[in-house]
Amino acid sequence: MLDHIIDERKKKLKAYSKVASAYPARVTRDMSISVAIEQFDTLSEEKKSISLVGRITALRDQGKIIFCDLKDERGKIQVVLNEAELKDFSLIQETLDMGDFLEVSGTLFSTKRGEKSILPSQARIIGKSIRPIPSEWYGIEDIETRLRKRYLDLITHQEIRDLFIKKDIFWTTIRNFLKKEEFHEVETAVLEPVPGGAEAEPFVTHHNALDTDFYLRISLELPLKRLLVGGYEKVFEIGRIFRNEGIDREHLQDYTQMECYWAYADYNNMMDLTRRMYQETVKQITGGYITTYQDMDIDWSGEWPQVDYYEIFKEKTNVDLTKATISDLQRRAQELGIRMEPNLGRGRLIDLIYKKTVRPFLLQPCFLVNPPVDIEPLAKRSEKDEGRVERFQIMAGGTELGKGFSELNDPIDQRARFEDQMKLREAGDSEAQRIDNDFLEALEYGMPPAAGFGLSERLFSVIMNRPIRETVIFPLMRQE
Repeated sequence: MLDHIIDERKKKLKAYSKVASAYPARVTRDMSISVAIEQFDTLSEEKKSISLVGRITALRDQGKIIFCDLKDERGKIQVVLNEAELKDFSLIQETLDMGDFLEVSGTLFSTKRGEKSILPSQARIIGKSIRPIPSEWYGIEDIETRLRKRYLDLITHQEIRDLFIKKDIFWTTIRNFLKKEEFHEVETAVLEPVPGGAEAEPFVTHHNALDTDFYLRISLELPLKRLLVGGYEKVFEIGRIFRNEGIDREHLQDYTQMECYWAYADYNNMMDLTRRMYQETVKQITGGYITTYQDMDIDWSGEWPQVDYYEIFKEKTNVDLTKATISDLQRRAQELGIRMEPNLGRGRLIDLIYKKTVRPFLLQPCFLVNPPVDIEPLAKRSEKDEGRVERFQIMAGGTELGKGFSELNDPIDQRARFEDQMKLREAGDSEAQRIDNDFLEALEYGMPPAAGFGLSERLFSVIMNRPIRETVIFPLMRQE
């Protein structure tokens, strides 16, 4: 059936091409359809001829009159192709299909039913559609097909096009907010000799000219902190990072992340800044401060409470982290039915239990603060408790939506923590961090006290109440 449709359309293309090109290099367009609709009363009274372009999304041939819906990015208008008015009417009638791009020139008028329309005296095909597009009425329901052939999803679902306009607003708001706060935007390398800044499995690639293996970055952190060593005080980057881990509602293998670093500030300063940034972002996208996520309302307004990591961990697990041993944590994880790889360190065990027992209950925006040093090798130790670090996570909807901390700038302590991480790698933890000797050397030259923070596009997916891969225009999919 599809092959027959394609063959018929190719015949129409051949017939049209004998008279004119169905793929011209230039078109005539006086305004967008939305502007024509906005100025409809004036333009229709003046009977001024205008040229519009767009895709045919509906087609009704009634013999001597053809009714079409013409749509561009921002608007739609009815086109009335009348044999008595249109030059080359028969050619258009014989060759035009739904999905074709069309240029029309004519006057605006209202039908008896009051529908805003254009009556062309000239029309030409400017992009012939060989394959039939799904109708707007039925669209595409299978989510895998929609993600795999996103261009069809965009054609048939206006709300999906609107979604990615909102995503543009999301990143633009974050960028503008940070620039107003006098942060400098920078770009750092995607390929790294040592992956660092996060606990994740990297992708490996080979650089032919240097005959060297490199890693696709898993974080933006360590290059940006090198810039603090170099004298910058406020920097940020919005860029792609890559993590060779599982796919689920909240995780992707390649995604966009923002990280910012602020010299002479601590995690308290960063908590205030990020709360204001999140509230501004939610307001710009939704027009208010309340969003819905998985059937719950999330209120982003006002001050956000701080939740102590140790206290809520003990409340939800009955485990006291001030004295819990690895054996205690292994036993509790087994009781909870958590699958564990052998030889996991204390920090990884704590994190696995936390994700099972604590995280799902943090529903309204809050700061989860001061976790054990075991789970954060890059944060500064708390002045009140050497076993804890000055870190916060922004939590809402039962998931983490950003993380920041007072940055560790003691090169001796940082080296010791990297060495502890390497011991975990040697014991079988593939996500433990590696030693980055160049970064340690930079720290030895001196890095000012600073706060850092990172967020990913997971925040946007929560604001929009969609699985994260549905908020990516072209998500990576298993090949058919």
